[in-house]
Amino acid sequence: MGTIHLILGPQGAGKSTYARHLAEQEHAVRFSIDEWMQQMFAPDMPAGLNLAWIMERVRRCEAQIWAVASQVCKNQGHVILDLGFTKLESRQHFRTLAVSIGAGIQLHVLDAPQAVRKERVMKRNLDKGDTYSFEVTPMMFDFMDKEFQRPTDEELQQAIIVPPSQGAAA
Repeated sequence: MGTIHLILGPQGAGKSTYARHLAEQEHAVRFSIDEWMQQMFAPDMPAGLNLAWIMERVRRCEAQIWAVASQVCKNQGHVILDLGFTKLESRQHFRTLAVSIGAGIQLHVLDAPQAVRKERVMKRNLDKGDTYSFEVTPMMFDFMDKEFQRPTDEELQQAIIVPPSQGAAA
């Protein structure tokens, strides 16, 4: 059975950059929720920020990502899940799914000071580099930053803590 790597951290912590490097290192299949949402639903997004509309589509993407990721693991492959994991409930859900198929699981936690993360996100908006999927406004950043649930002590005990420099965009 393969291993499922959950990449966790607030916006701008370097999750996507780290996930890309980890996927290469582990010869793993990487799934990024931002890429899926951009490709599947961005053209149809209604004007204005509609969180209910967005979250319904995030749940659909997560279900399909899991359907494919679980097949990869069952075939001895490794999977990187760069799904944000903003909420503890979401992290627990994917851990439960991994356990249910007998997959190995590894949590990777990234973080950086808020000012550094916000600067990274605003720079990403301008540069539109490899990890850019959509523009994150300062208002969106502040909203999502408040929504992020920090990892519990139990999660941290079992996690790989990634130094801020390893998550930074190259």
